[in-house]
Amino acid sequence: MKLFPIQSKISLMFIVSNRLPINVIKISDKLSYCPSVGGLATGLASFSSAYKSQWIGWPGIADDEITKRQKQQIIHDLHQKNCFPVFLSRQEVEDFYEGFCNKTIWPLFHYFPLYTVYEDSFWQAYKRINHYFCDIIVQTAKPDDCIWIHDYQLMLLPELVRKKLPHAKIGFFLHIPFPSFELFRILPWREEILHGLLGADLIGFHTYDYVRHFLSSACRILGLDHSMGSLTIANRIVKVDAFPMGIDYERYSGAVHKPKVQKNLTAIRKKVGDRKIIVSIDRLDYTKGIVQRLEAFRLFLRDNPRYKEKVTLILLAVPSRTGVDDYQALRQQLEGLVGRINGEHGTIGWVPVWYLYRAVPFEKLISLYHVADVALITPLRDGMNLIAKEFIATKTDGTGVLILSEMAGAASELGEAIIINANDKESVAHAIKQALEMPLDEQIQRNHFMQQRLSRYNVTRWAHDFIDMLTEVKKVQQRISVHKLTAPRLKKLTLDYHQSENRLLLLDYDGTLVSFADRPERAGPDNELLTLLEQLAHDRRNNLVIISGRDKNTLEHWLGSLGASLIAEHGAWIREKNHPWKVIELLQDDWKATIRPILELYSDRTPGSAIEEKNFSLVWHFRRSDPELAYIRSQELKDTILNFTTNLNIGVYEGSKIIEVKNIHINKGRAAQIWLANQNLDFILAAGDDYTDEDLFSALPNSAYSIKIGYSISHAKFNLDSVQDFRLLLQNLINKPENF
Repeated sequence: MKLFPIQSKISLMFIVSNRLPINVIKISDKLSYCPSVGGLATGLASFSSAYKSQWIGWPGIADDEITKRQKQQIIHDLHQKNCFPVFLSRQEVEDFYEGFCNKTIWPLFHYFPLYTVYEDSFWQAYKRINHYFCDIIVQTAKPDDCIWIHDYQLMLLPELVRKKLPHAKIGFFLHIPFPSFELFRILPWREEILHGLLGADLIGFHTYDYVRHFLSSACRILGLDHSMGSLTIANRIVKVDAFPMGIDYERYSGAVHKPKVQKNLTAIRKKVGDRKIIVSIDRLDYTKGIVQRLEAFRLFLRDNPRYKEKVTLILLAVPSRTGVDDYQALRQQLEGLVGRINGEHGTIGWVPVWYLYRAVPFEKLISLYHVADVALITPLRDGMNLIAKEFIATKTDGTGVLILSEMAGAASELGEAIIINANDKESVAHAIKQALEMPLDEQIQRNHFMQQRLSRYNVTRWAHDFIDMLTEVKKVQQRISVHKLTAPRLKKLTLDYHQSENRLLLLDYDGTLVSFADRPERAGPDNELLTLLEQLAHDRRNNLVIISGRDKNTLEHWLGSLGASLIAEHGAWIREKNHPWKVIELLQDDWKATIRPILELYSDRTPGSAIEEKNFSLVWHFRRSDPELAYIRSQELKDTILNFTTNLNIGVYEGSKIIEVKNIHINKGRAAQIWLANQNLDFILAAGDDYTDEDLFSALPNSAYSIKIGYSISHAKFNLDSVQDFRLLLQNLINKPENF
């Protein structure tokens, strides 16, 4: 198999998943080891063996079923295979895996809310086991190692590891669907899950639908906006993207010619004769739509009697989660339906459905894929479905037809398959007939395109792309950190401040001195901030200027008694220290009569939005509106107003949850020129957090200190994480130099 070398430089890769690729079995007090069964372990096996990697996971045996000596033996043996076990008791397996993972997360994320169990003891076990995994990672990994965490069992783990290893390179991949916000919001622990995932640097999903759902939930639940799939979390950029998982294509295509496979092919053909073969291979799970596809096959036989005794459905159901009641009930329902179909349509010498309830070895699986004329894969909801890809890979002669549910993640890649709605039995029955009657040249043409695609984007390429993207995200974070106001820089700033005699402090208000997250939007400054500003304003060497987009009356009420200069409405109004308010220039506001009705219309159409009218601007606020609706409306509104203001000196500005319309000559940089014109200044500090502060940063001389609160592209020289960090900086300035 051709391996794609990973471009990024990785000292060691840690793959972390619920199960190790090696399963430990105890028989008659003796330990044995065998490969684990599962899509993740199989898919990553070739990747992990090709690179310097270690695997962390549960070994498949409860630690209260083994002695201390056997436990040490397992640890030793697995270490020889580059695996680190996380041991769980039987009760922990029951509460964590059978409980929260498979009775809560699995059904909810697969759109089966009625199957979902909300049990606090399961949640407590989930948290505890994620901590177990974190402990093993912290004991084993080094700061420059790469940690790749997999799947829904470990969604809290990225944040836990981030707290212990803040500079680690952490990726997370979810192998099941991420549900829409309307379903995800049902989960009582939704915020904890989101925070856990956002501890990663890169979060991967199989399809862009899942990416969109995740970003929507992050926005609606945590209030986090994204830009092209990138989120800013404190001082980190987190990237969310789609990486459709591939298969080891050459392993499956090359296995067809193995002697064991050819022997199995001959045996199957001998039993089936010249009948057409349809294969249905899945884990026994209610998300796979096995009952629905059987009912569709039953309908096909009823409506197409000429196919009786000419077609056989081989149904392979691999046992899964046998300890969960819903799965036991599903097995009974499935076996009852198989019996009814065979009883209704079978004849002496012909059984319509061959039902197998077991796992089969790799060679027999390849034989079933290759011998089949049709693969019927109709999940009701599936993260990817690698079976569909494996089937196509084994069709080395180009023949065979894939019928695939549109609800499988693989459907977005395998568009040449017959795509169906798994709940539409008539449609599935018609697809079976279409597949059986499809001309060979059409089969070959369809499969050719899918095979080319799957051979190019195999599992190693998938892993390569993910790790390269993870490395690129870390580079972006590092570029941002270059501008961070680190301790040495803070010390230099503080010393320069105390050694100066004529200082100018230009400080934005909202988002810089106060945060909406900590204080209501309409609340005034807290006592701590007022004390801080009074101390700065009363220093005779300071020219303190507070700049805000708020109206002058509000600023006067809140900050008028400080002895500071004030700038309101982003520069439209100015009040120098101990002077009355004045406008920066005579501005027209007659344009408001035209623009206000437009804003009112969009406010009526967007519940939760509101209009704020200032002397020389109009602001449309949508912080309390539905995020997705507000985004659509804001773009429509911006385009509409731009059309009306083409020949006017009016600008339309998009800020944090606002659209502001104002005179294009108004900006903070122009307003600050009154103070910047002072030739005697020997220290200048400016701070802000959004687009309105960029004009100010651009107007500063090179010697000035400019600080952006938060992380995005900016003209500022330095960044700080938060409002609280900036307040600490101001407190540092007030303290005496000998304290630094």
